[in-house]
Amino acid sequence: MSGKRKEKIRPYKFLLFTLAGMISSLGITVFLQPVGLYDSGIAGTSMLLAGVTPSFLTLPVFLLILNIPLILYGLKEEGPVFTVYAIYAVTVFAVATHFFGEHFHSEAIGSSPIVGNEVFLCCIFGGLICGIGSGLAIRNGGAIDGVEVLSVVISNKTGIAVSSLLMIYNVILFIACGFVIHNWILPLYSMVAYEVSLKTIDFISDGIDRSRSVLIVTGKGDEVAAALSEEFAHGITTMDARGWYSGANKTMIYIIVNRFQMIKLKDIVIEIDPKAYITVSEVSDVIKAV
Repeated sequence: MSGKRKEKIRPYKFLLFTLAGMISSLGITVFLQPVGLYDSGIAGTSMLLAGVTPSFLTLPVFLLILNIPLILYGLKEEGPVFTVYAIYAVTVFAVATHFFGEHFHSEAIGSSPIVGNEVFLCCIFGGLICGIGSGLAIRNGGAIDGVEVLSVVISNKTGIAVSSLLMIYNVILFIACGFVIHNWILPLYSMVAYEVSLKTIDFISDGIDRSRSVLIVTGKGDEVAAALSEEFAHGITTMDARGWYSGANKTMIYIIVNRFQMIKLKDIVIEIDPKAYITVSEVSDVIKAV
């Protein structure tokens, strides 16, 4: 029988999405919004709209009315489990933003309750904390920004990279912020916060230490494989190959190592076969089926 495997909702993940939404809301309400900085994506769009519309249209309201339709739009592409997770995370994000906005604020206007009017510190720590929240949501199969979902859908239809679509959206957003507030310093700082957030999301969602996949093409396959197996004591895959130009029989060796093992691996391979061809790629996750 063909068809997609039916994914199940895992209740414990709602605790993680609660944490993700609360962390992201802290980044906005404690560091970014008080000094006039903008987040990226729908959060940044919501912050901009909340500043130019009637007071009853608050930031949490915009977070809900802009995010949820985009997440529902991606239902077919991402599936019902992702959609449930994402809507829950966005709802927590909006509610927590309202709560923290009411209870954590500085007496001085335009000042963070923690670092005062130090805009650069707000930029760095706001981006870092928002990135932690978004990365935690992504790592557990959800999202707290509908622009990411929309970008995936558009990418699948047009072939444009998701990262390019997100960059285009956010550059347009920050330019619009500059025109609306007649100030380019804060939008430029917001771009720095966005970059910090991106790096943090990659760090959280892909893991602390990315593994490396190594493909070795060698004429001494048995010797190289035996030496690597003895040194690293884990699985190695070998495949027979043939050099197209030389016609010589070769062996392709595939192995996963961490960054601390890379130098040792290169030394072993080159010592046995100085003519070996080695390619290295980053791996964001390694899953072993049991």
